Amino acid sequence: MQLDIQTNGFSLTDGIRDYATRRMQFALDRNDGHIMHARISLADINGPRGGIDKKCQINLVLAGHSNIVIEDTEADLYVAIDRASDRCARTLTRRLEKLREHSYDPAPTPLVTED
Repeated sequence: MQLDIQTNGFSLTDGIRDYATRRMQFALDRNDGHIMHARISLADINGPRGGIDKKCQINLVLAGHSNIVIEDTEADLYVAIDRASDRCARTLTRRLEKLREHSYDPAPTPLVTED
C-alpha cells in the first residue's frame, strides 16, 4: 500500500508522520492487498484559535472498486487519526464482505426436460 500524508495549516513532523503511518498499517494490514493507494489529509481548521478543529481525512483507492473516504474532526489530532483509521478499517471490511457475498453466484442448475 502506498501511503501519502498531506497537511494544511501546520507542518508535518516526524512524530505525526510515524504515528499516522503506524495506525494505518495496523488498521488496514488485514486487507492491504485490496488497497492501491491511501492518502491522509491532516488539517488545523481554526489555526491558533483552538477548539475542535483538527481534521483527519483518509481516502482509500481500491483496486477495481470505488474509493472510501472517511473524515473525522477532533480537538486532538492523534484522536482524529485514531478514530478515522478505525472507521476506515471497519468500512473497508464491510465493503469487502459485501463484495464477497455478491460475487458468489453459483451456476444455475439446468432444467431437465423430457422429450
